[in-house]
Amino acid sequence: MEGRQLSLPLGVIRKFPQRKWGEGLYLLMVRLGSSSAHVSSNHDRPTDNHVMRFLQRHEIPYQYLPTTSANKREQEILEPIEGTDFVVLARYMQVMSDNFLQSYGKDIINIHICNRPSSHFVTPELDAGPIIEQMVERVSHRDTLHSFVVKSENLEKQCLAEAIKSYCELRVLPYEVMKTVLC
Repeated sequence: MEGRQLSLPLGVIRKFPQRKWGEGLYLLMVRLGSSSAHVSSNHDRPTDNHVMRFLQRHEIPYQYLPTTSANKREQEILEPIEGTDFVVLARYMQVMSDNFLQSYGKDIINIHICNRPSSHFVTPELDAGPIIEQMVERVSHRDTLHSFVVKSENLEKQCLAEAIKSYCELRVLPYEVMKTVLC
């Protein structure tokens, strides 16, 4: 989408050890015509790892902003995302206040991590927003803990990427109060 700006704040790169996560999301943004990105994280990370090198290589700004449930630092979060069309949260693990959502005033997409991940719009209630995308993966007694974790992580990435893609292609339509329709 021409002119669409994407901000990726608040832990979007946390706990995704595979190199392909950040690179895949970046390539999706480029393919969809995103003109900018910004990554903030409420999780400290080493300065010399593949994620940081990836962000530096693509000149994507990075900001470490530690938060707690008592101090979400929402005003500081609002500043770098001003002017973006929407925000993506992943593994932020904090509920956004109604004041923050009203101040930002645009759509925020979150990934609900679990065995059956879903991407949804953010509301002041925990994981209660209208679902954009939901996926499942078949598991069996032959799966090991490692294979189960790998399947879950891959499913999370696919679910979030598909939700962002659908949203950017304007295929997500609000329906009634808390529902969406995908075209």
